[in-house]
Amino acid sequence: MQVVKRSGMGMEGSGEGMVVTMEPIYERLRHLASGNAVVVFTVTGCCMSHVVKQLLFGLGVGPTIIELDRHDAGKEILDFLCRLAAGTGGDRGGRHQPVPAVFVSGKYLGGVETVMASHINGTLVPLLKDSGALWL
Repeated sequence: MQVVKRSGMGMEGSGEGMVVTMEPIYERLRHLASGNAVVVFTVTGCCMSHVVKQLLFGLGVGPTIIELDRHDAGKEILDFLCRLAAGTGGDRGGRHQPVPAVFVSGKYLGGVETVMASHINGTLVPLLKDSGALWL
């Protein structure tokens, strides 16, 4: 398991005229999500993230865990994940659940409900095998 806590951003100049150079947040998210077969975006102490991580660990998967509250671009990534969850029907009573956000082979799988439903209906393990996260 890898836990990504900090990410560097290039800085040019100093003082008031400082320019922060960073790739657009979508590209940054795409780069992070494709860094391993399974990537879980979470925030420290989130109980639903704990559930997803325990399920994956129990299946023998070693996901990359990115804790957004400890990541330099965490707030921006979390905002983007909110929009992503809203666009995929991740709505429960008007509230969107952006974390945990699980990516498999660089593609957004979903949150805790999608992961658990995939596990229950038998599609999660084959998906993990196809991604190379499981060798069973």
